[in-house]
Amino acid sequence: MDATKGSTMALTLGIVGGGQLARMMIAPAVELGVQVRVLAEEPGMSAAIAATATGDYRDLETVRAFAEGVDVVTFDHEHVPQEVLRALVADGVRVHPGPDALQFAQDKLAMRARLAELGMPQPEWAAVTDAGQLQAFLDDHGGRVVVKTPRGGYDGKGVRVVADPSEVADWFDGGALLAEELVDFSRELAQQVARRPSGDLVAYPVVETVQRGGVCAEVIAPAPRGGSRLAEVAAGIGTAIAEGLGVTGMLAVELFETTDERLLVNELAMRPHNSGHWGQDGAVTGQFEQHVRAVLDLPLGDPQPRQPWAVMVNILGGPAHDTLESRFPAALEAHPAVKLHTYGKAPRPGRKVGHVNAVGDDLDTVVYEARAAAAFFAD
Repeated sequence: MDATKGSTMALTLGIVGGGQLARMMIAPAVELGVQVRVLAEEPGMSAAIAATATGDYRDLETVRAFAEGVDVVTFDHEHVPQEVLRALVADGVRVHPGPDALQFAQDKLAMRARLAELGMPQPEWAAVTDAGQLQAFLDDHGGRVVVKTPRGGYDGKGVRVVADPSEVADWFDGGALLAEELVDFSRELAQQVARRPSGDLVAYPVVETVQRGGVCAEVIAPAPRGGSRLAEVAAGIGTAIAEGLGVTGMLAVELFETTDERLLVNELAMRPHNSGHWGQDGAVTGQFEQHVRAVLDLPLGDPQPRQPWAVMVNILGGPAHDTLESRFPAALEAHPAVKLHTYGKAPRPGRKVGHVNAVGDDLDTVVYEARAAAAFFAD
């Protein structure tokens, strides 16, 4: 079926994974006339409102049954095994992003090797399989390096800064590890692009991200102190990666801006991403609507900001003794221009349970509004 012809009311999007990213795709999909089905890992997850099935995304027959009757399968996360993805494609299911692209978001060693082939700027790195190889890399890179597990890490998990191989001795049984130079960076940035299967692509403004404990805490869009040159270089990197890897849907490229003003690629995400939450309220077309449009091969929306500044602040942990929703009235009364987004998750230390967006023409005011509104939901 050609998604660009006929009524969009006929389209059905299947989302594998029932987390908050799937939850936030639902409303814009409905507004576009797209039906949504969700395969949730368990009952009561963030996207339970649209969950039509519950099951293991690693089981081929479960995913195969879910894919029946949908026009496109997409994802809330990158963890669906390659063998499952490739079996769906062999069945004739349209999968976006496809396995050939998604493998580079699933395996950081594969990502580093492919980005090197594409000539993308990135930290010096090596695959290390034992303590001796890691020690040699340490010796060549100042005695402290970053070590990552190639698969499964996120939000600071699977990442350690080490000065001795013994600090990751428990990881070596799992195969090769990724060792990277410890980059001397001045700040972290993120570049998002959206790409249709037919090849059309749009780039969002590059944003600044603030990490705390390995978790994204704040995002400022566009990145302050950037200028046209930064925006041009970041968009060029994102575009080259999306086209070089054949990404379909949203792509987020996490970047280091070094102290000598170079940009280096840190990690990739092939789905909506925390760095793009600001666009729900701050862009003409936010990332969740854009992802739906892109994977269904519908015309892409305008990614430009509605206001000069947008700030997103994550709600991490949340109140321990009551619900986020119970604190809405006070937060909304104090900050009526701020937008609140919650994920339907139980509070837990460090867990992302929601976020706050604020927009406006004065950065200091927008930062204050977002932080002050988010503070209503702290313990």
